Amino acid sequence: MSKQAAASKPSDERWFDAIVYILAALVMAAVLYPLIFVISASFSDPAKVLGGEVWLLPKNVSMAAYQNILHNRDIWNGYLNTIIYAAIGTAINMIMTILAAYPLSRPDLPGRKLIMVVITLTMFFSGGLIPTYLLVKNLGMVNTLWALIVPGAIATYNLIVMRTYFQTSIPWELQEAAHMDGCSNWRMLWNIILPLSKPILAVMVLFYAVGHWNSFFNALIYIRDESKYPLQIVLREILMISQSDAVDANVGLESKVLLAESIKYAVIIVSSLPMLILYPFVQRHFVKGVMIGSIKG
Repeated sequence: MSKQAAASKPSDERWFDAIVYILAALVMAAVLYPLIFVISASFSDPAKVLGGEVWLLPKNVSMAAYQNILHNRDIWNGYLNTIIYAAIGTAINMIMTILAAYPLSRPDLPGRKLIMVVITLTMFFSGGLIPTYLLVKNLGMVNTLWALIVPGAIATYNLIVMRTYFQTSIPWELQEAAHMDGCSNWRMLWNIILPLSKPILAVMVLFYAVGHWNSFFNALIYIRDESKYPLQIVLREILMISQSDAVDANVGLESKVLLAESIKYAVIIVSSLPMLILYPFVQRHFVKGVMIGSIKG
């Protein structure tokens, strides 16, 4: 039946489908090739990488860069710190975003349009870096994990997306019926809204977790103690040290330069691997979650 339907398509539709598939293949290649190249370069002889001989598959497989990185105790401390920051930060982000998005999604909330205007303005205007630093310092959060979590406890864009999901995907009539049956707002949120919002919750967890995992700038500003460095700062220090050693060394200069080149690619893999592992678990919710508001019933 499907073959007959395909054969009955007009020629212009078949050409359109062919163009779409070709463009999709090109986009997929453009996205996948850099990742494949970085993986291959991290396992290749750095001389082959510098010589431009590595295109797709590794050449002269070498584990020197990974051995150099993974034998560093600071890497594991950075991993632990980043996991703690990401876990606590994502939990706080989700709690705050849900507690703000739910009431703002209700049409019976007085002044919700004005509140949304004020919240939206924060996407375009901020106090700036120096006032923000002074505020964090006066609150006593410098050199603590709270300096990486509290200032960004709610992302305005994520709040708007979640509020839109609650408005468009969960019928107001369902909420009214629950209220008539004596359901409180807290029970409504916990037993009705959240179970029906798994797609958007999965997307928000991914967005927030990736944001915390890749957080670099705030840690660079607020964290002073090396034992509290997140992974991104630790990897930056390792990369800078390896490059400075290569420049300053008088003996074995060539080998150090090559090792520093290989470490660059290994650092990318080490820092990206956990998020690459996390994504497949939320991928099935991702498409539905990011299309919130595009279709209204």
